[in-house]
Amino acid sequence: MRAAGFPSRLRATADAVLAALQCVLLVAFPLLVLAGVSRLGARATAVLLGALLLPGLVRAALRGRAHVGPALALPLFMGALLALAALLDDGRFMLAYPVLVNGALLVQFAVSLRAERPIVEVFARLQVRDLSPAEQGYCRAVTVAWCVFFLVNGGAAALLAAFAPRGWWAAYTGGISYALVGMLFAIEYVVRKARFGRFGRGPVDRLLALLLQRSTTG
Repeated sequence: MRAAGFPSRLRATADAVLAALQCVLLVAFPLLVLAGVSRLGARATAVLLGALLLPGLVRAALRGRAHVGPALALPLFMGALLALAALLDDGRFMLAYPVLVNGALLVQFAVSLRAERPIVEVFARLQVRDLSPAEQGYCRAVTVAWCVFFLVNGGAAALLAAFAPRGWWAAYTGGISYALVGMLFAIEYVVRKARFGRFGRGPVDRLLALLLQRSTTG
């Protein structure tokens, strides 16, 4: 039994490590582009980043055929941009990555608005199955808010890539945009708790319940 379980545990560990490496690459991509192009040039940086895509490809292969398509979509998309940057020795292709990621998310969220359940409601039902009509409407409104965010965020990244120094582009796409995502998540969370309650047992929910109760009674 132990011998049979060892390969599965090893595979799970390898998958977790490769997923972590892939996330680090995606998050740090703008900073890697800035540092690489300034020191190594566009072509060498594109080749180096292309080599760093291998963990994502290996992870997709380990997960099986059912997950190969979705798992390979983003690495292959990045690979196409890196290939163009290497072939033409032009770093501007790598600057397009954050813009197109925001565009893909915008399309995904916007298309879900035409479905019976927008994407935010799909995520919400993973935790709460008995959503009220008011909560369903709120989920649709939040989906629209994220669409606006992806549009503005992608537009800002495009403008910075086209007209601003690369340091500004890297600072925004590699730091400020993530901070804005976190801020939007936090604001939505507080608004949702203030409007619908459903407080959990965690320390954040307990603190919010106490503060919101005081604000309503005061």
